[in-house]
Amino acid sequence: MGIAFILALPIAYNREHRADGAGIRTFPLVAISACAFMLVGRDVYEDGEAEARVMYGIVTGIGFIGGGAILKNSKRVAGTATAAGIWLVGALGVSVAYTRYEISLVLSFMGFIIFQFSDPMKKRV
Repeated sequence: MGIAFILALPIAYNREHRADGAGIRTFPLVAISACAFMLVGRDVYEDGEAEARVMYGIVTGIGFIGGGAILKNSKRVAGTATAAGIWLVGALGVSVAYTRYEISLVLSFMGFIIFQFSDPMKKRV
């Protein structure tokens, strides 16, 4: 869970300084929670089908949390990137639980790069 926490921090730091929603608390909490649920699910259930149901619950629950980050008014929609980031750190937590550190490292790196450097491109489009 510590690895999930550390890998979520770069994304959390970026969101804390560039967005008005989820940030330094939310992203690591989602990552370590997803990791913990998956670790417990792997330990408690011996068959892959039950583990898949645990993962399904994680994905659904994180989607619900991310949905709360999206705000829509008559002129624009805001928070979709933050919602996607929440989902990303959830996947990061699950990948750490399965000791797929190569996946979690790529998720952390790519998520940070996208959040850190995509603003200039977005403004041009």
